[in-house]
Amino acid sequence: MALIDEAIKVKGHGAYLINGAEISDTAGVSKEEAQKGTIAYGILKSHNSSDNMEALNIKFDCLTSHDITYVGIIQTLRASGIEKFPVPYVLTNCHNSLCAVGGTINEDDHVFGLSAAKRYGGVYVPPHQAVIHQYAREMLAGCGRMILGSDSHTRYGALGTMAMGEGGGELVKQLLSQTYDIKRPEVVAIYLKGEPSYGVGPQDVALALIGKLFGDGIVKNKVMEFVGPGVDKLSVDFRIGVDVMTTETTCLSSVWCTDERTEEWLDIHGRKKAYSRLVPADTAYYDDVVEVDLNAIRPMIAMPFHPSNVYAIDEVNANLGDVLHDVEERAKVSFGGRVDVDLTKKVRDGRLLVDQGIIAGCAGGGFENLCAAADILDGADIGSDEFTMSVYPASMPIYAELIKNGAMTKFVDAGVVVKTCFCGPCFGAGDTPANNAFSIRHSTRNFPNREGSKVQNGQISSVALMDARSIAATAANKGYLTGADKLDVKLGAYRYFFDSAIYEKRVFDSKGIADTSQEVVLGPNIKDWPAMVPLTDNLILRVVSEIHDPVTTTDELIPSGETSSYRSNPLGLAEFTLSRKDPEYVGRAKAVRAYEEAREDGIEALGKMLDASAELKKAWDKISAVYADADWSNTGIGSTIFAVKPGDGSAREQAASCQKVLGGWANIANEYATKRYRSNLINWGMIPFIIPEGGLPFANLDYIFLPGIRKAVQDKSSEIKAVTVTDTGMKEFTLTIGDLTDHEREIILDGCLINYNRKNK
Repeated sequence: MALIDEAIKVKGHGAYLINGAEISDTAGVSKEEAQKGTIAYGILKSHNSSDNMEALNIKFDCLTSHDITYVGIIQTLRASGIEKFPVPYVLTNCHNSLCAVGGTINEDDHVFGLSAAKRYGGVYVPPHQAVIHQYAREMLAGCGRMILGSDSHTRYGALGTMAMGEGGGELVKQLLSQTYDIKRPEVVAIYLKGEPSYGVGPQDVALALIGKLFGDGIVKNKVMEFVGPGVDKLSVDFRIGVDVMTTETTCLSSVWCTDERTEEWLDIHGRKKAYSRLVPADTAYYDDVVEVDLNAIRPMIAMPFHPSNVYAIDEVNANLGDVLHDVEERAKVSFGGRVDVDLTKKVRDGRLLVDQGIIAGCAGGGFENLCAAADILDGADIGSDEFTMSVYPASMPIYAELIKNGAMTKFVDAGVVVKTCFCGPCFGAGDTPANNAFSIRHSTRNFPNREGSKVQNGQISSVALMDARSIAATAANKGYLTGADKLDVKLGAYRYFFDSAIYEKRVFDSKGIADTSQEVVLGPNIKDWPAMVPLTDNLILRVVSEIHDPVTTTDELIPSGETSSYRSNPLGLAEFTLSRKDPEYVGRAKAVRAYEEAREDGIEALGKMLDASAELKKAWDKISAVYADADWSNTGIGSTIFAVKPGDGSAREQAASCQKVLGGWANIANEYATKRYRSNLINWGMIPFIIPEGGLPFANLDYIFLPGIRKAVQDKSSEIKAVTVTDTGMKEFTLTIGDLTDHEREIILDGCLINYNRKNK
């Protein structure tokens, strides 16, 4: 971290930016007035439909989803009675592209997507044409626009677009002409100066930022605004490569200054009219300033099992024993001792031998990244031993240009496998490493299990994040970890030519016209959401999982990889909930759900189950003896989990909806890692409880009674009374919910967003 601390400095308080160049603690205008001078403020103001800039009601210009999110979104819309997409909505197919897991399940989703685009007036991008974010950059993003996507890496700030990744519920609201409601976010200036040294790529800058900012939550739920003289030194592709990784800092969104390079990039893509000059006002106030010296950044690596576990590659090579031991110790925490991670055996003659290299997706598959990697590998030979390497261009127009300029030949001649436009390596559906293998990747994440490991089956591998240039340098060195700054290779400057005809021939674009005669095609795996009841007056919750890891990722809440085939089947997917973290969760949650189903069927049905359940009957006897107004007609039964900080990572709403489908009615946490996970809980009618850090007043398998919970939500109570019920008695404690909009409260009271929309249709 010493190198990162030298390269990146956090001011720790607000400051003014004068004429886009000078950071100052004072200025001739007030802080309140100068806040309006940020790029972010202007974009938010132009998209805010309320008359209050402190409480925003945002309407986005367009929406994007891919094929493990759009089925659930459209099924929710169909249940809500939608007739037409009111704004442009692009359905890409870059996650379930292989159609190889679960027979025809994935391809059925694609047929569904095309039929829905025709029926409701959307755009459909077929599999292998483009990853979601590259298509959005090429065809949708523009200066001053706002885009909402159902993928966490929805980030197009380098093109002047403020983009946000959220769960499907937030897209449903936009498609039902509702708004995205948030407090005006704070804006943090990312002040760039200098320029990158030889061998340093965008992932190196991004990892340094993540390593500095993630742990302290400096930019959590804020907007990162990239300013300063260093912006001009970066190509647009370089800016894009940094920008897409801002998600891993847990910021809300990002935006950059735009300039002639931005204009040229949009012009190349046939969209010069989408350009406008975006810069801060002569005096702009930022809530904090992060100063980045690009000259001081070196080739970086994020070691397993998080993008913030960042070192300089030189640091790792100089301290292999200590760094690898640290990773192995982290693995013990992440996997609970269920598998052994042994990376020290990767050390050969004092050097770290890597098993696999991957350059892929929205982060790594860009034109300049792949051209640089191809130049480094020109004339090289990756060898015929353990090390393997694959590259995945981000779009077919990029793929075509790499063929024309010879980069593809350089890859193939070196022994690299070139694959199609597919996000699979990023989430465990492509190039899954062997057991105990070590993979280096220019992709977005390296969470535990993310690359496809199955701890429950004893299989584990480790992923580190690196820049394409250093991955290519490592490959040229036959798998021995090498920073690109250690090579003496001339990197060419290649002009990009975008061929729009590639999309014109294959992408279906309704031009916003809905064809009401088109039936939506439902394959046998595509299921409706099960019925969900409104919040009852009181709740009994059983704690069915207790997680004390510092952070719990969405990949741990609902695994990626092979589960993706079931994203359109709520009940089928729910079987995998917490399967790699707490395999007993599903059985426990189902047992609780059975009581609620019996309660909904009637008192007689529930009575028969209670007779067979000594635990719940004992708890109820204690509750009813104290709370005489509580009975089974006004008291719901559900499950909950405790996690210290859940929800880091993906926007996937299934991390919450799977819990709801299994009878979950709440989460309890010390804090939520991201706004999007908390929003997902709310949109599925689950209460996002907060409890202070320290000893818990309950344990796994305890019952918690929440008297008057419905009234507390209605009355906007700041504190929620809760009671732990155990064999030894009852103990009161306090929970909080945090700020909720009136809309969010109504969704919780109605039981979920689907119920809310049906009621208000």
